[in-house]
Amino acid sequence: MKTYTMQRCAGRPDWDNIPALAIDTLLWTDVCDVRAWAQVAYGDDALHIRLRAQETDIRCCEQGPLGMPCLDSCLEFFFSPAEGDLRYFNIEFNPGGCVYCGFGAGRGQSVRLMSDGVLAQFCPETERTEDGWAVAYRVPYSFIRLFFPDFRAESGRAIRANCYKCGDKTVHPHYLSWNPVASQTPEFHRPQDFGAMVFA
Repeated sequence: MKTYTMQRCAGRPDWDNIPALAIDTLLWTDVCDVRAWAQVAYGDDALHIRLRAQETDIRCCEQGPLGMPCLDSCLEFFFSPAEGDLRYFNIEFNPGGCVYCGFGAGRGQSVRLMSDGVLAQFCPETERTEDGWAVAYRVPYSFIRLFFPDFRAESGRAIRANCYKCGDKTVHPHYLSWNPVASQTPEFHRPQDFGAMVFA
């Protein structure tokens, strides 16, 4: 299991000074020319996440509240805030800002959280870069505590998480993860394969 230390920040993170983790475990395909990274920090009232991809054949077709960003070029952050609890959030974005926010203990038990208020709280910002794209957003602690009332972001504590890059309907379908996924077929919804992210 891999481990990452989340840096504390005051206000908006200075992403130039936040360490990046590589989303570089190639899954279920032999070749992939896509590269991806994640950065996670925390402040007084929210987790801050930035995901970026180096990708040439970008697909961005999904949109609206029923869109499925995983069909497009997609960057994903899954996390479980409570030790010993398999329930987790899965947050998925495409380059156009289409979001899927789910919650549950596995694919068959997960529900989509579709409120416009959810997305407004996340304050997402997507951008196209010279060699790909990126998305940055926040997850307020007040949102997390709706599901995990005892959650606290305290130095030395940890959440379990994984980061993914996929593109089911891109020119070259691909699947990448931070922590390896022990499945023979494409399946990111495996909280037992999450790594640890520790609050500095």
